[in-house]
Amino acid sequence: MSTQPDTAARRSAFVQLLMGAAIIGSNGLMVRFAETPPTISAFWRMLISGILLAAWVQHRHGWQRLSPKAWGWICIPAIAFAVDLWMWHRSILIVGPGLSTLLANAQVFFMVLAGVLFFGERLTLRFGFGVILAFFGLWLLLGGDWASLPEEYRWGVWLGLATGLAYAVYNIGLKRAQTEAAAGRERIPIEQVLCLAAFGSALILGVMGVAEGSHFAIPGWRSFAILLALAALGHCLSWILISRSINVLSVGMVGLLLLTQPTVAYLLDVLLGLANPGPRQWAGLALTLLGIFVAGLKTRLRSSPKQLR
Repeated sequence: MSTQPDTAARRSAFVQLLMGAAIIGSNGLMVRFAETPPTISAFWRMLISGILLAAWVQHRHGWQRLSPKAWGWICIPAIAFAVDLWMWHRSILIVGPGLSTLLANAQVFFMVLAGVLFFGERLTLRFGFGVILAFFGLWLLLGGDWASLPEEYRWGVWLGLATGLAYAVYNIGLKRAQTEAAAGRERIPIEQVLCLAAFGSALILGVMGVAEGSHFAIPGWRSFAILLALAALGHCLSWILISRSINVLSVGMVGLLLLTQPTVAYLLDVLLGLANPGPRQWAGLALTLLGIFVAGLKTRLRSSPKQLR
């Protein structure tokens, strides 16, 4: 039997995942240039994304009925991504798009720990080695002088790392929400789950914006164009490409290709003069990316894994 279709499918998934990760790598830069407060740029990103995804679902698939349990699980990624963007957009403005995107990829470590706590996976020496590599890389990247860094800059670093935790919760919640949505019936399109989560995040971010006393008006057409691109390309297109690819490629290949995201973000910082790394910083970037990749490789399950409930 010919394996050509499988090869073609893997090649297509490879390209799609690479494109999706590269697009996300530019998100931080768009947030920086949107010229809106961090909560407001996050709000418009998710509201526009929800509208675009709703139009896509209506045109392509039609809406599927969801159980009350599925609706409950959708609340988790909605809340988690609102918190994620609230922290990440602030981190971007403090430490820059490149470093903040790199820090947010600490989600790999939190995903592995979630596998241990909720799915019965085992921690391995590989994971510990990856953590050590990543933190040594961050030490090099930040210059090894944490105590001498401005307090606001350190706050931006912590926000970036906390973004990784919220991002991990979003990923886990999104996967479980899709599983519950598809229980007992045909598979629910991922676009529908992403759409509902996007509207939920927009609602939460809107409440946050009101509480902060922020103005929701978009400053001008340039800002609107950037926010539209952030929603259409940086959220909708990138997540659709990634979601369609991760089930085709190996875990190791997915982890490697997703490192395109922080790499593109950091290189854009350098090209635009937002960062001026020396040899030490480049070494730190390389070690951090390597640590994230090593730690993110899938661990083996025990014979009776626990289920998230």
